[in-house]
Amino acid sequence: MNAPHSYYPIGVEIPNYAPNERSTLTLISIFAVTSLIVLTAAKALATNANPHITVSELSKVLWFTLCGPIHLFLEGYYALNFATLPSSQHILAQLWKEYSMSDSRYLTSHAFVMSMESITAWFWGPLSFVLAYFIVTNNPFRHPLQIIISMGQLYGDILYYGTCAFDFLVYGIEYSRPEGYYFYGYFIFLNGFWIVIPLLLIADSVRACGRAFAEASG
Repeated sequence: MNAPHSYYPIGVEIPNYAPNERSTLTLISIFAVTSLIVLTAAKALATNANPHITVSELSKVLWFTLCGPIHLFLEGYYALNFATLPSSQHILAQLWKEYSMSDSRYLTSHAFVMSMESITAWFWGPLSFVLAYFIVTNNPFRHPLQIIISMGQLYGDILYYGTCAFDFLVYGIEYSRPEGYYFYGYFIFLNGFWIVIPLLLIADSVRACGRAFAEASG
């Protein structure tokens, strides 16, 4: 028998569900500390490889270096284990079960989130590492790749929000618990980074490409 759960919509069936063994504070702390370690290592490697890198360029290196493991390892874990996620006590599974308080589709083998996370993991994850290297080394393919990855992230996030909004507006289905810290903290705030930052990076690369073409034609 499944353990009782508190996910929405009320009564949603989550096969083989088992509650997390770790607390919310522990899970968030593990994620935050791991992210800090990744960013610290990325900064050290980038500044060592390119001592003259600007603050603006370094911030982009840090962003894509953080995107890499989030996409490849965290989202990749989901893509590979979505069917057994509800019962697992793996640390990554527990992170997903905590996040799923804001979107229970992750625990019901939903076709859209499984497809979207798979694309994000296997394409944008590895390419984020490549792009971080391109930025550090000032590779000429940096801006085209930055546009591709950022557009992929933006498009996926818009569809993510859009499909959830459609189900709510048309069918009245709410996947998030009503507490504000789940909906506004997890669902809106965390995912909002992949709306705002890709938009800024696309604009940055479009301007850079425009300047390059203008100089070439001049």
